[in-house]
Amino acid sequence: METIAAQTGGKPIEIWFTDEARIGQKNKITRRWAKRGTRPCAPHDQRTASAYIFGAICPAEGKSAGLVLPAMALHLEEIATAVAPGAHAILVLDQAGWHVSKTLPVPPNITLVPLPAKSPELNPVENIWQFMRDNWLSNRVFSSYEDILDHCCFAWNKLIDQPWKIISIGTREWVYGSSST
Repeated sequence: METIAAQTGGKPIEIWFTDEARIGQKNKITRRWAKRGTRPCAPHDQRTASAYIFGAICPAEGKSAGLVLPAMALHLEEIATAVAPGAHAILVLDQAGWHVSKTLPVPPNITLVPLPAKSPELNPVENIWQFMRDNWLSNRVFSSYEDILDHCCFAWNKLIDQPWKIISIGTREWVYGSSST
């Protein structure tokens, strides 16, 4: 962290987390309430159209940046515009190939920090995806690719309208320290 602080010339630092989720017609079935002794039904589709939500959160500030599209470079540009003016973002992400590619253009106000391999539990965005699926995206059949895009945008916009949810879901003691002293 000191090395990054030295590189940023003393600018304020925001810690962000990012990941992507595939949402599509082959949707996940999530838990549902049902009367004891009955088996709840949920729609399931066998078609294969899908889209990606690229999402990033800054739990300390309750901020987020997201796009529904298949392009990591555009996602980084979106995050760069969400970082406070004059601040620098540390972007914590998994080691997916396109995240660590040497050809990925990284905006000057972002430093990428990869998580250890095979440790999705360290990335709070994984919990954001689960929350979005549980509340707005699962147990449905999408009529078309445009319908998938519409539902992804709706779900992301519902999330960002609730910064307290981003703070609640995304805050990690290992990043920010204990909140109770």
